[in-house]
Amino acid sequence: MPLNPKIEDVTQRIISRSADARGTYLSRMRQAAEEGPRRAHLSCGNQAHAYAAMADDKGALIAEKAPNIGIVTAYNDMLSAHQPFATYPDLIKQVARKNGGTAQVAGGVPAMCDGVTQGQVGMELSLFSRDVIALSAGVALSHNTFDSAVYLGVCDKIVPGLIIAAATFGYIPGIFLPAGPMQSGLPNDEKAKVRQQFAAGEVGRDKLMEAEMASYHSAGTCTFYGTANSNQMLMEFMGLHLPGASFVNPGTEMRDALTAYGTKRALEITALGNDYTPVSDILDEKTFVNGLVGLMATGGSTNLVIHIIAMARAAGVILDLQDLADISDATPLMARVYPNGLADVNHFHAAGGLTYMIGELLDAGLLHPDTRTVMGDGLGLYAKDPKLKGGEVTWEDAPRETQNDRILRPASDPFAKEGGLKQLQGNLGRGVIKVSAVAPERHVIEAPARVFENQDQVKAACKSGEITSDTIIVVRFQGPKANGMPELHGLTPPLANLQDKGLKVALVTDGRMSGASGKVPAAIHVSPEAVDGGLIGKLRDGDLVRLDAVQGTLEVLTPDVSARAPATPDLSDNGHGIGRELFSIFRQTAGTADTGAGVVV
Repeated sequence: MPLNPKIEDVTQRIISRSADARGTYLSRMRQAAEEGPRRAHLSCGNQAHAYAAMADDKGALIAEKAPNIGIVTAYNDMLSAHQPFATYPDLIKQVARKNGGTAQVAGGVPAMCDGVTQGQVGMELSLFSRDVIALSAGVALSHNTFDSAVYLGVCDKIVPGLIIAAATFGYIPGIFLPAGPMQSGLPNDEKAKVRQQFAAGEVGRDKLMEAEMASYHSAGTCTFYGTANSNQMLMEFMGLHLPGASFVNPGTEMRDALTAYGTKRALEITALGNDYTPVSDILDEKTFVNGLVGLMATGGSTNLVIHIIAMARAAGVILDLQDLADISDATPLMARVYPNGLADVNHFHAAGGLTYMIGELLDAGLLHPDTRTVMGDGLGLYAKDPKLKGGEVTWEDAPRETQNDRILRPASDPFAKEGGLKQLQGNLGRGVIKVSAVAPERHVIEAPARVFENQDQVKAACKSGEITSDTIIVVRFQGPKANGMPELHGLTPPLANLQDKGLKVALVTDGRMSGASGKVPAAIHVSPEAVDGGLIGKLRDGDLVRLDAVQGTLEVLTPDVSARAPATPDLSDNGHGIGRELFSIFRQTAGTADTGAGVVV
């Protein structure tokens, strides 16, 4: 099947726009690669420090004939998604040793959980943790003793931060090894119902706690299709996971077998072997387009809109929101996974999962088939399912029919002809909206604004019954320069309650919503943000605002708003407490949301 013309046009536009940045990046990567395996340039003293604790592996390391893997891990045992990584380094070292190599834990990176910090002060560090992770991984790899890297990370900011680092050290081959989702617990829609009941005062905290604990109940990634699982999808579509690896549960024989195979593959693709595959060759314009197609076809998290732009910039690829919108227009929505449906990622995986989708999208001409991957050349390798035979992983062609068409449909008969993301643009700036879970009759909302400057004010207004008519809820001073751009997921239950009462409501904000947010229309990431001169900073209660996801517009219709003086809130409380003092320089130097809100890229 020839490539879809719109996908081809967007790809060529990205290639043209990125020519200078990508050319400079590749030149630097080639120069670094030409210097040969990194350990060859260390002095005897350098090497003695690097290998002092390596016991029986010292001889192989000093001889420099065996590839050495650097493990960068986001392990901690507080967070369910990362707890399984505790056993990975020992397994990786054992497998490397058996296959003529060595492995060392190069360093750890922080991994905070937005589920723990949601609605809390700590959430103001969340977005910037991505850049901290990139910096931390950079420090780990700066020891210059590794022939390839294995990256262990799953959740919201962790994978994007690791990708930024992997691209920066792009002359080093790298493989991402996931931990997998927890087994299914209380269905996500039932959990969401209890949250709404609690917000409405219909049930107590005891019932809410019972529902939350039944949903988040064991080791592994949360099972809804939010940012963490969107990350895993992205790594598969971009060829940095092994095929079919994303949604295999922790603690299974297949999970360990995939980790072992990934380790062997990390040894094979070094410059010491015959299949040298640096990350810089994988992360090109076509690969990022494939990732965006996957994001749209699955109805993935809006957080990835910010992250993928930042990730691409680290590899010299310049993406624009219009690219994302055009790819969304060309991509069918093939999956219904909560919050876009009732199924969780375990159900999605059982229905055929990513290997089925990649095969379908390749056949439909919606993916570039000729990308490089950690498995070899060609994305067709990712239309295969992993199978265990004699304890070893092999890959077989995935079934070409969905196993459950209520969860997963072919590209020729999708849930929607377009993906779930729209760009919004108008006099209020640029933003995005995820419409895959929003009812069509709510894609256009025109109503008077009610302006707030934090989410607690919104919750209080909803709780007191102040909002009794159609309303556009505006929450401003929530961008990266104002307070670090925390997620406003806590607004979903009260706004959903207003919607369920028959009101037309929408959210407009320069902040973020969670990847788990759903049925309430939300114009998010509005840029320029209020603190950076955006018109959202001049809105007042009663201004008529129109959010039109059909036409892709976001406008204030009240005349002469731009002539007003902007609001000047007191943001001093955002600068201290729970570590916020340490991130002052991040808030000062963060980029705009539409360029990835980056500090290091």
